[in-house]
Amino acid sequence: MPHTVSPSETPAMPTIVAKGPSGVPPTSEEISSLLDNIFTSDTSQKSLDGAYALTNLLMQGAGCAGLLNYNVLANVRKAASDKKNGAKRESAMLIIGALFERFPREFPLSEVVFLLHDGGIFDIALDALSDKGAVVRDAAQYAIDALFGCLSPEAMVNGLIPALERYLSKGSGKWQGFVGAYSLIEKMAVKAQLGKGTKDEERQKDLLRESMGKTLKELIPIVESGMHDLKSEVAKQSCKTMTALTTLLSNDDVAPRIPLLIKTMENPSAQTLQKAIHALSQTTFVAIVTSPVLAMLTPLLARSLNTPATPQETLRQTVVVVENLTKLVHDPAEARTFLPKLQPGVKSVKETASLPEVRELATRALDVIETAMGDSHLASGSISKTTPEEVLDVLNAKIQEHGGLGGFGDSKLQDLAKNYIAGMVREDINSRMHDRIPDRIDPYLRGLLADGNTEAVATAVQSHYIAADEIKFGKPAPEDPNDVEIVNADFSLAYGGMLLLSHTNLRLLKGHRYGLCGRNGAGKSTLMRSIANEKLEGFPPQDVVRTCFVEHNQGEDANLTILEYVAKDPKIVAQGMDHIREVLLEFGFTDGPEGRQSQPVGSLSGGWKMKLALARAMLQKADVLLLDEPTNHLDVANVKWLQEYLRSHTEITSLIVSHDSGFLDEVCTDIYHYESKKLVCYKGNLAEFVKQKPEGKSYYTLSASNVQFKFPPPGILSGIKSQTRAIMRMSNVSYTYPGAPRPSLHDASLSLTLSSRVAIIGGNGAGKSTFIKILTGETIPQGGKVEKHPNLRIGYIKQHALEHVEMHLEKTPSQYLQWRYANGDDREVFLKQTRILTEEDKAQLEKPVDLGDGRGARRIETLIGRQKWKKSFQYEVKWVGLLPKHNTMISRETLLELGFFKLVQEFDDHEASREGLGFRVLDPKTITKHFEDIGMDPEIANHNEISGLSGGQKVKVVLAGAMWNNPHLLVLDEPTNFLDRDSLGGLAVAIRDFKGGVVMISHNEEFVGALCPEQLHIADGRVVSRTNNAVSLDRFEDSATNSPSGPGTPATGSAVTSAAPSAVNSGDEGDLKFRAKKKKKMTRAQQKERETRRRLRYIEWLNSPKGTPKPVDSDDE
Repeated sequence: MPHTVSPSETPAMPTIVAKGPSGVPPTSEEISSLLDNIFTSDTSQKSLDGAYALTNLLMQGAGCAGLLNYNVLANVRKAASDKKNGAKRESAMLIIGALFERFPREFPLSEVVFLLHDGGIFDIALDALSDKGAVVRDAAQYAIDALFGCLSPEAMVNGLIPALERYLSKGSGKWQGFVGAYSLIEKMAVKAQLGKGTKDEERQKDLLRESMGKTLKELIPIVESGMHDLKSEVAKQSCKTMTALTTLLSNDDVAPRIPLLIKTMENPSAQTLQKAIHALSQTTFVAIVTSPVLAMLTPLLARSLNTPATPQETLRQTVVVVENLTKLVHDPAEARTFLPKLQPGVKSVKETASLPEVRELATRALDVIETAMGDSHLASGSISKTTPEEVLDVLNAKIQEHGGLGGFGDSKLQDLAKNYIAGMVREDINSRMHDRIPDRIDPYLRGLLADGNTEAVATAVQSHYIAADEIKFGKPAPEDPNDVEIVNADFSLAYGGMLLLSHTNLRLLKGHRYGLCGRNGAGKSTLMRSIANEKLEGFPPQDVVRTCFVEHNQGEDANLTILEYVAKDPKIVAQGMDHIREVLLEFGFTDGPEGRQSQPVGSLSGGWKMKLALARAMLQKADVLLLDEPTNHLDVANVKWLQEYLRSHTEITSLIVSHDSGFLDEVCTDIYHYESKKLVCYKGNLAEFVKQKPEGKSYYTLSASNVQFKFPPPGILSGIKSQTRAIMRMSNVSYTYPGAPRPSLHDASLSLTLSSRVAIIGGNGAGKSTFIKILTGETIPQGGKVEKHPNLRIGYIKQHALEHVEMHLEKTPSQYLQWRYANGDDREVFLKQTRILTEEDKAQLEKPVDLGDGRGARRIETLIGRQKWKKSFQYEVKWVGLLPKHNTMISRETLLELGFFKLVQEFDDHEASREGLGFRVLDPKTITKHFEDIGMDPEIANHNEISGLSGGQKVKVVLAGAMWNNPHLLVLDEPTNFLDRDSLGGLAVAIRDFKGGVVMISHNEEFVGALCPEQLHIADGRVVSRTNNAVSLDRFEDSATNSPSGPGTPATGSAVTSAAPSAVNSGDEGDLKFRAKKKKKMTRAQQKERETRRRLRYIEWLNSPKGTPKPVDSDDE
């Protein structure tokens, strides 16, 4: 407020001496005299001093009643509207500023008087922002800011927002007042944004954000109308306000589309509307849809549905978006608020759309809307919210127990006060901040309650709703007095520019095993890495609580022996080599010159490397084990061993990130779940957690409802007209690693088709990955052979999938894909041993070749073309030093006999890649769409470096790279590692619906059993058995409907649903019931005999009694 002397130093007005603590109310004459002196003061400072003296007098002598009993507000309103006297208007603003600054802090009930009772006086301050006098405008702005600073989050939502809505809806008024009102709404939205304040400040922000989000259904239309105001200042401020309001959405799916949505509101043309709807239709909706999101999108969708000129394609996209959004609305109350606005439009589309496809989609959307609006939705775990009316009933009952209301004010004010209190308490109840309830009741009832015992009423209401909360959410389990707390940390966690956790608590008890659950990218591994690196605020240092991070780090110290690797840690070696050997022996690492302890770390399989990391952690004597995906690469026996190990060591606390639901069920005593940037602890294992949070059931089923993967169709393979014809064959293959005492693979065979779904099963170190490497050409077999269709494209993901991107950490996923396919070929194929030229290969290229055609010996320069020749191919050979007219066509078999295998392989790979990339353009739009199909956020794909991505997101980058050239065969070495449950479900459904062949290694029995009817069991490098089992379709959440996932990946029929073998040892085998019956060609005589039989049969039918059915002519006669 513009004053030269601070209020605390302001001398009292000489005409009035403020009443002391006696509390004796001032007389009407004293108040009138003071008001006259303020309005007739010759300086602003005197008016200001008088305003504070008046405020103090009312507060000390009369309280809130003084605002009503002395006509103070009526006099102020009259002075503020005096157009001829600027000094009076300034004095009125000074009085309002003093009242707003001091009254709400001492008498919170004054908020009702200022904002709601008889229209309040807040609108006077807003109108004064347009005054021609600068001092009046400054005083008005100070008054507005003073009141804003006094209000709690609950008061802003239940008092200030209704006052602003009323002011903006009246239509009349100066534009400056509208700008002031819109800027206040913006200020509230900014105040609600996540930040790095104290814990109490962040709690208040959370409350304001949640409560204000529920008001968006009224606020957004008002602000949108301001965006179209003819006054540019109003329109500009409204746009800023709308941008601020969108930060309340807290929905990662909609966030990237917000600028486009705001632009559509700002320029509501048919073109912008169609662009917005198209953008929304390209969005994969995953997060739960709440009131703020519905408030933002409902007007847009309703406009699209109800506009007669909307094109059919836009209508199709609109009803799809409506269906997808509605499926994610978990609160029936919210559904009943917003969906009735969309229901008539969807119904109209169902009845009048010209395209049958659009009508069918609208029918589906309408069914989903009706289901969402029904109370049956409550059975799925949705918890109903408390309404102000329910709170008012409880409040009235408690007030009546204390004699009712009998203080100052008329019944209108008392009813307003009770409704105001009920609204504020409702916000605290629904946000589960019950500790704030007394402060929303006790101070507001002072002066109103008959017996004055306001504290008892506040406590009674609080106790009532604490008990109701325990019924809704369950009573907190009593703590075991024997539990020892080792960690209790309050912290926030950010990564780059992203806030992962805001003012949350982590509490660990000794011997407890905590599962850390959340979607990919939520920050699970980041949290554990921060703990391990001692960068988490509030977490005890290593010398107090020793932590050990067990993660997948396979590359370091590959040449050291296992014993040397463990003993290089000075803390471990101090325990003595004998003790180290004993511990390693417990973990299965045999000692002695021929034992595993003497083998290099690089020779271990993924499962043994994980066991080595666990052994090292045990030797470090950790108090807290941080286990990041410990079951990755472990076979069934080793997973069971790990479960027993963790359960038996009750002195160790474990924090576990795992997507193996069975493992979490077996070992966890508690679950920490990521919810709205908080860690919420649930007692019990994963099954108990799902009982409390039904949406967690995705941890038990393979569902694509949250994350959808769409694999591109593989395309045509020339000469392959059957899904069961062999496209790749391994025959009697053997391989021994250099220095290994025995073969890693011996006499292994396999034949694959486009319908293959083969799982390679075996223990750690059995030879599974070696089998896959030989199959894909990563390794050349030392015995046997591998044959494949020349045009076959293979998408391959290694066991340590992150190896694919480790050399490109500085690139974004989009840049990585552009680098990999920049020249039309897959650069990763160049790294295979079947493509790398050895010295022998280079020498072979230098040898002259004599074809016996009389032209003598010549050296091959390169292959430049290929064409079909009989049942094989012949290649156009360019000779060194000769013109192209001397090029020669040589058959594939001849070139292979001459030893030019890698030259032929290089040309075949190039041709296969060229065919696969025929419809692929490496432009940002296509790449972005491809990453969306693999379940990755376009914003992350285009702008985040790979080094900053989580393990699960990196796997999606690798998967996108493998699928870019439309492969016919997908080879996955432990694909489930690093993927969360939602991504695992999306991947499973995509594989199920993929039209090409699939070969995979996985220890995840749930995943394999749902997808692979054929299983090869490998032990000690040999294929010991082949089994064919019916796949477990009940493991898919959509198994009842078994609908295909999308147009890009049509279902494969028998390839997916049957348990038939996949052409194991022949070129064309399959399940006969799925094969069309072959027609036998008839001779001319047979055809004549058939015609005679049919003619006689027809004549017989003509002579038969009426009603005799006509005989059917068929080929089976």
